[in-house]
Amino acid sequence: MPLVVVVAARDEAAYIAATLTALRQGLPHAQLWVADDGSRDATAQIATAAGARVVRGQRPVGKGSAMSAVARAALAEIARDERDGPSAGAPVFLLCDGDLGPSASALQALVDAVVRGDADLAVGVFARRRGGGLGLARGFARWAIRRSCGVDTRAPLSGQRALSMRALSDVLPFAHGYGMEVGMTIDAVRAGHRLLELELDLTHRVSGLTPAGFAHRARQLLDIVRAYAGRRNLAPPAR
Repeated sequence: MPLVVVVAARDEAAYIAATLTALRQGLPHAQLWVADDGSRDATAQIATAAGARVVRGQRPVGKGSAMSAVARAALAEIARDERDGPSAGAPVFLLCDGDLGPSASALQALVDAVVRGDADLAVGVFARRRGGGLGLARGFARWAIRRSCGVDTRAPLSGQRALSMRALSDVLPFAHGYGMEVGMTIDAVRAGHRLLELELDLTHRVSGLTPAGFAHRARQLLDIVRAYAGRRNLAPPAR
């Protein structure tokens, strides 16, 4: 079954090589794409050298928009390949963040859950929480998802997600910026897709209780509020 991996990255030169190496080792037959959201460092060059296909914006447009563009490019390529001959099956898509480093190899469990048919959207829950802020963004995200589609989530903000092709099509375009994951969960559940959260041994770069960390979380909360507000009065898509 074809597998497409889309990695979100912005200024991840310190982590992207290790993340891509772990993905290649754990998922050797996957197509690796990197959505580089206007990085100011060598993220794009390192990712290209590691064998990934990089779609790089000249300026930051936000995580949701950058990932939407790459997901659509991958879907368009799959459609072109289908015209040349049938594939082995409907592709599975894995979305992840570029700062996972070696722990990215654990994401195979999410792919397996979708391939087995256990879920249409499988989300990785970090087994150990390190750093972070006061939990305001996470708390609001959980409330927004529960309010919008009646589902309680453990990891509403996790960017580590495997989706069936049909589920991906139903959640594109992703919500703007850091509202991407909350919007995706709401849209997927409303469309009738099955959600599964799996606890995995993952690590990532953390933002601490610093001015930069608080600024990041403020932007994150604002994007989540926008994603929720934009979906409050939307009817579920027709099946």
